[in-house]
Amino acid sequence: MTPNQLSEAIVAALRALVEAGSVQLEIPNEVVVERPKNREHGDWATNVAMQLGAKAGLKPRDFAELLAVELEKSAGVEKVEIAGPGFINLFVSNSAAGELAREIVSAGKNYGRGAEYQGVKLNLEFVSANPTGPIHLGGTRWAAVGDSLARVFEFVGAEVTREYYFNDHGAQIDRFARSLLAAAKNEPAPEDGYAGAYIQEIAARVLAETAEDILALPDAEAQEKFRAAGVELMFQQIRESLHEFGVDFDVYFHENSLYESKAVERSIERLREMGHIFEEDGAIWLRSTTFGDDRDRVIIKSDGDAAYIAGDIAYYQDKRSRGFDRCIYMLGADHHGYVPRMMALCAAFGDKPGENMEILIGQMVNLVRGGEPVRMSKRAGTVVTMEDLVDVVGVDAARYALARSSINSSLDVDLEQLTKKTNDNPVFYVQYAHARTKQVAKNAASLNVDDSQFDPALLSHESEAELLANLSEFPRVVQQAAQFREPHRIARYIEVVAGSYHRWYDNCRVTPLGGGEVETVHRTRLWLNNAASIVLANGLALLGVSAPERM
Repeated sequence: MTPNQLSEAIVAALRALVEAGSVQLEIPNEVVVERPKNREHGDWATNVAMQLGAKAGLKPRDFAELLAVELEKSAGVEKVEIAGPGFINLFVSNSAAGELAREIVSAGKNYGRGAEYQGVKLNLEFVSANPTGPIHLGGTRWAAVGDSLARVFEFVGAEVTREYYFNDHGAQIDRFARSLLAAAKNEPAPEDGYAGAYIQEIAARVLAETAEDILALPDAEAQEKFRAAGVELMFQQIRESLHEFGVDFDVYFHENSLYESKAVERSIERLREMGHIFEEDGAIWLRSTTFGDDRDRVIIKSDGDAAYIAGDIAYYQDKRSRGFDRCIYMLGADHHGYVPRMMALCAAFGDKPGENMEILIGQMVNLVRGGEPVRMSKRAGTVVTMEDLVDVVGVDAARYALARSSINSSLDVDLEQLTKKTNDNPVFYVQYAHARTKQVAKNAASLNVDDSQFDPALLSHESEAELLANLSEFPRVVQQAAQFREPHRIARYIEVVAGSYHRWYDNCRVTPLGGGEVETVHRTRLWLNNAASIVLANGLALLGVSAPERM
């Protein structure tokens, strides 16, 4: 039985008590069941009696005893025990527990899929690095986490658009163009400019691919030539790097288009019509303090130049005009102070902050080797890039390492660990478990162990009970990963599954010993092996990591 099935059984038992007149109670839609730390306390446990007892006018333990009588009537529930002040411990029959293996194999790639976000049109914006250099390590973390989160959302029914916002408007692009011009002229980089081998490479390509002699032009004209061609080449490199990392976007949105299309002016006029705009000291302001911001924000400065928030306002309105119900922004730690003003502009348009707009803030990433920080990028100067990391550890290890930790914490990535082919390397540990499931299935086929028989009651070993219980948790883990925007839950979960699979492998044979007769238990265990294979593969797929059949 899965946690969801047990939840349904408990809800049905509650309904039976109400219908019998034993209690008066508003019946919840679902009940949380959890794995006890000590297996002697049952296969599953719930504190529902402690939550609802007082509402039913009973002591929690008295309520639990009433509920236990009904739960023991449920198919698959072998025994119910009451512990302490009212905890309910549930023991599930081997047959009911083992049936899950068949359910998983039947569902295949759809096992764990949900419908919690069915009909939700969601825009997920992530990475969005400035087109002034290669993607650094922080952006690489967002690429791994963002793409995984998109996969999770899609798995629970959402219609997801992956979006990359190119900041191709503003002072950083001017500095980039000046840096390219300086490199082309063999001059030092401007004091506020960009350095690194990539600047030299792009400058050389612009010169080689442009028919006219750019360097013969006045500096102002030459700079504009480098701006247009250089930014496009940087875009191209970024897109290629992301693609090689397994991340592709549905929309590449250019900030500059908001100004060229007059979207900024239109969004300001809309806010003006809504009464949220005022003018002071020659500037145009958003009255953002009305919506919880610590101060009002300048949109258009007194010199006529747009402030940064002007693009944000127009961009959010553009997203909503494209029909997105939820707009999720994934930003780096340096944008923490950015959140109040963004939520204020969301509210100013009459939307709900935290619902129509969400902002996720991620912390920094550091590379270490032997406990010491690593600085290894020659191409980008002092910045470690996506290509640097992938060159050392590969795409799978890089994605897995960056996605397996909460974005709320800074992350140290140990290069030595990620290159090891041992169980100390988390991605190897999980991928090896999947490869082992495939090898077991292959060996089984060679010895005529097939799936023609299935008797779930035979899955009675302690390691089988543990593995089945862990496999049953996958749908809930996926749901929680979506709910809390935490794809790292998937990684930590499949590591648990991998561990329980390895322990099962050490204790239970799928093939008979020494040419012995193939029995029903062998065929049934093949089903469990294949169920574990499916869950590991599905979990790895949600992280954008391959599930190899051989290691």
